[in-house]
Amino acid sequence: MAKVYEFLANGFEEIEGLAPVDILRRGGIDVTTVSITGSREVTTSHGVTILADTTFEDAGEMTDADLLMLPGGMPGSTNLNAHAGVLSAMRRQFDSGKLVAAICAAPMVLGTAGILQGKRATCSPGFQKYLTGAEYTGELFTVDGNVITGEGPCATLPYAYKILSLFIGEEKTRALETKMQYTHLMEK
Repeated sequence: MAKVYEFLANGFEEIEGLAPVDILRRGGIDVTTVSITGSREVTTSHGVTILADTTFEDAGEMTDADLLMLPGGMPGSTNLNAHAGVLSAMRRQFDSGKLVAAICAAPMVLGTAGILQGKRATCSPGFQKYLTGAEYTGELFTVDGNVITGEGPCATLPYAYKILSLFIGEEKTRALETKMQYTHLMEK
């Protein structure tokens, strides 16, 4: 079973943080949410407090990760970007050839970590100036090698399903999309 860790900072965007966890877990992926706040409690950009699975301090090296994932939102993205441990973990993951993903404003973290050099990437419009070294695509989601980026809240579902498909394949992902009425939505 694939292993995913998602870093959560105060001020993360709810849909971008929680919908991918939901979709990946429904698809059979082992996802651990990791708070970088110093406690398991994390408050979202709209004032919802959630309890992460673990803290950054207790998560260990996360060397078993197949994917490290970052939700966007403000000031969540800047909080992630200011965390030396997150930057180091993302860079180590990327350098090992494993997947990294970020959506909305959070691709700025990938830019800061030097991960986007020569890559195609997307983000929330207005944040492309933080995609250091990347070619901005403006797409809902962009996959370039082991880097996955998403545009923003409306892109969360296609972004999450794309990530899931990388682990379980297109056919099984389409079955989950149908079960969750996503295909019905896209037919409208």
